[in-house]
Amino acid sequence: MEKLHIRANGPLTGEIRVSGAKNAALPILCASLLTADTMRFTNVPMLRDISTTQKLLQGMGVRVMTDNISVFEITADHLDSLVAPYELVKTMRASILVLGPTLARFGEATVSLPGGCAIGSLPVDQHIKGLIAMGAEVVIEHGYVKAKASRLKGANIVMDVVTVGGTENLLMAATLAEGTTVLENAAREPEVTDLALCLVAMGAKISGIGTDRLVIEGVECLHGAEYAVMPDRIEAGTFRW
Repeated sequence: MEKLHIRANGPLTGEIRVSGAKNAALPILCASLLTADTMRFTNVPMLRDISTTQKLLQGMGVRVMTDNISVFEITADHLDSLVAPYELVKTMRASILVLGPTLARFGEATVSLPGGCAIGSLPVDQHIKGLIAMGAEVVIEHGYVKAKASRLKGANIVMDVVTVGGTENLLMAATLAEGTTVLENAAREPEVTDLALCLVAMGAKISGIGTDRLVIEGVECLHGAEYAVMPDRIEAGTFRW
């Protein structure tokens, strides 16, 4: 088909439901790893990346229930595995977002690098540098990021570049860290704000939401909550993971 012929037939009327934003839903689903309580998420878009995240969480031992329309109930009271395998991570680079919350709550996490290749060739360096600044021991072996920390410590982290995924990973990790963490040059995208608001609903203490300076006062634990993912939006430009 080379072209479409469209003929006006009077004004359009009616309404549609705006789906939840995928880029907001992915880190929010990963945030369920931060609590043993059940999280109930609504307005979740049923897309392939959401299904991949579901499989990833279930593979780690998380209980996931969904109506396959827009609602998820997720309980991570324990994990069978602290590993996010290459087979799933390779299909969706946002899988790296399980690193921060898993490490913060369980003291250990092993996550395949997106693509399974060397750290220098993929823009996840800010994630790693931030976790190291918070006291984590991190090694890269055979295409996997392996991180350990008995408990993360608050730190002043200035990110070299603005990174949405890096901001989200460090934001989640900082909620359970001991002391106060300051994220400078943080991403200000709406999905970062939505994640922060979800974390606050779970009991996190975060100030500066919506700005490039996030201050997180770590707490001992987070609790369950119900949260509606923000509506989708038209996106322009590119961002760095």
